Amino acid sequence: MLLKTANQSLTEQLAERYADRIRQRLLAPGARLPSVRACARLHGVSPSTVVAAYDLLLAQGLVQAQRQRGFFVREPLTPRAESRSAAPLPPAQSPINATALIRGMFHQVSDKPQPGMGVFPPDWLESTFMPAAVRRVASVRALNETSLSYGEPRGDEGLRRVLAQKLAGINVHVDPAQVVTTVGATHALDIVSRTLLRPGDPVMVEEPGWAVEFARLAALGMRVLTVPRGPDGPDLAVMERLAEAHRPKLFVSVSVLHNPTGYSLSPGAAHRLLQLAQRLNFHIAEDDTYSHLAPEHATRLSALDGLQRTIYVSGFAKILAPNWRIGFLAAPPGLVEPLLDTKLLSTLTTPALLEKALAYCIEQGQLRRHAERVRTRLDAARTRSVKLALGAGCRFAAEPSGLFGWVDIGVDTDALAQRLLDDGYLIAPGALFHAARTPSTLMRINFATTQDAAFWRTFSRRVASARAGA
Repeated sequence: MLLKTANQSLTEQLAERYADRIRQRLLAPGARLPSVRACARLHGVSPSTVVAAYDLLLAQGLVQAQRQRGFFVREPLTPRAESRSAAPLPPAQSPINATALIRGMFHQVSDKPQPGMGVFPPDWLESTFMPAAVRRVASVRALNETSLSYGEPRGDEGLRRVLAQKLAGINVHVDPAQVVTTVGATHALDIVSRTLLRPGDPVMVEEPGWAVEFARLAALGMRVLTVPRGPDGPDLAVMERLAEAHRPKLFVSVSVLHNPTGYSLSPGAAHRLLQLAQRLNFHIAEDDTYSHLAPEHATRLSALDGLQRTIYVSGFAKILAPNWRIGFLAAPPGLVEPLLDTKLLSTLTTPALLEKALAYCIEQGQLRRHAERVRTRLDAARTRSVKLALGAGCRFAAEPSGLFGWVDIGVDTDALAQRLLDDGYLIAPGALFHAARTPSTLMRINFATTQDAAFWRTFSRRVASARAGA
């Protein structure tokens, strides 16, 4: 609810609210603003106030009016684009886009816990061993050795050796020479995509799946082929038809604690998938980003396959240090050099200082103990969050596990997302996790950030309002 003040009129407050969302890309280019009447009801102001606020946004070049259709967020104008008359913008199917959640990680919409975030709260990751590890490797001599040359293109030799040992613990047996460090797991996936694919090539991905992966592949010019993901794994009948018709070279998969559902691959489905990959000649990029949260003996394609058709990808941003940006890939011997060439063209090398610090944390068992503490805390948080979600009328579309819950709330979560932004909460609507951005009544929640009863009270009020047609 907006309240008139001596410094700002209601019109100015409303215009500023939407302007901030547009500039932060919480409202994507092409997104439609609420209708005048809906916006008036939503913010408790008169329709004339909304019209005046939208006029201010028009004057600032942030929105564009389309006759009998409403107001839409404009694409950012370049000097060249300003000289042309603006073309009509199609309405976006999902006002909160893939990058909105990422931007929300850097520009918090409020100081409240954010249910839509894909990371742990910072206080969950605080430790004393990470600063100590950095101090250990940051002596004058060590700094000179690591900072005054580009270093090893594959990554720090000590870290690669430690990572090979760590992978053996989940039955992925590799030589350190098969490991290449990267600037996070997303960078590793990007290296794989750029090495194996060319613009226009088809690539198979799971749906629902992580919106950033859809957006990343689309930005590279790839044709995204979606494969439905179920509790045991991808729909192999659909995958077979797609692979036979389009002959893709790559399938991107999250075997363990799939985002957003929390599903983990069954051994039977894994064997059949690998047989299909062998017969139809495609590689599998196995994204094991949530490996540190995984149950013991979880099925990995890379373990069953011995890194023949698979490329294993993981990182440490989720569990340890998001800003260290350390990820890695482990690949078949014949692919290592092509993948390394792609890395060299993008980042040359990766920061050896932090890689050495991470190697020390792993060698000393500190990462393992830290992960155990986080898992214990997450188990407790999940129990509380599930209880609160059920109490608010949500239905879990998948068995709660890992960091995320996949819940059905019975109303359009795109519209709900905009209402909750007014209350200071950023949620992850279900449309984000579908390549075609189809409207959905599902949303992903982060168990670590949905233990706040105040959020669920606000959520219930907004859902009731949406069901009443307000």
